[in-house]
Amino acid sequence: MTRDPADLTAADYLDGAREMAAAHRPYLAHLLAEEAARRTSDAATAAAIRARFPDPATTRQETD
Repeated sequence: MTRDPADLTAADYLDGAREMAAAHRPYLAHLLAEEAARRTSDAATAAAIRARFPDPATTRQETD
């Protein structure tokens, strides 16, 4: 089913972020979580969402 992005809620984006994290797609999870955080009016909840799905570019560790 196609949905209008304007109709999506923070919960919809957060569900998508969880699905992408489970599918080992951390960057997509981060982007969806960031949108969920933007759509959340409570600053503490938004911060918790961002902490749960950090930017993988800043958390990536190099291995030899």
